[in-house]
Amino acid sequence: MSKDHDINTLNSLIETTLDSADGYAEAAKDAKSALLISLFTSRATERSATASTLQKCVRAIGGEPEDEGTVLASAHRMFVNLRASLTSKNNTAVVDEVERGEDHIKAKFEDAMKDTEISPAIMSAIAMAYISVRNGHNQMRDIKKAMHAGK
Repeated sequence: MSKDHDINTLNSLIETTLDSADGYAEAAKDAKSALLISLFTSRATERSATASTLQKCVRAIGGEPEDEGTVLASAHRMFVNLRASLTSKNNTAVVDEVERGEDHIKAKFEDAMKDTEISPAIMSAIAMAYISVRNGHNQMRDIKKAMHAGK
């Protein structure tokens, strides 16, 4: 267990969580229903708060927390936006993209929670953040299933 490993792991999760917050904010712009816009905006705020909590953990152990998402996510959002502008934006397509992002963040947190080199205090913070991630993932999965069942 090393402080540097804890910091690196947290910063990687912070980047992904910030990417998720940005993804939800983008999805809110693309959604065609007031319910989805409200849901996505709420999830964006929640993910920003989760990232902030993880950033505090990094500072508490003497590290410098990440404060922006990944370049890869920015490129992905540009691609998604381009694709969406070339095709008709609809709620199902937006939810499909959001749910895909949720699969990614959930897997990243689950991988971190399997890491036996993370200190117990940091593992506890990751596990707490994971509750929000898992709930968001499950909600988007259920919405996606319901939307596809209605086709």
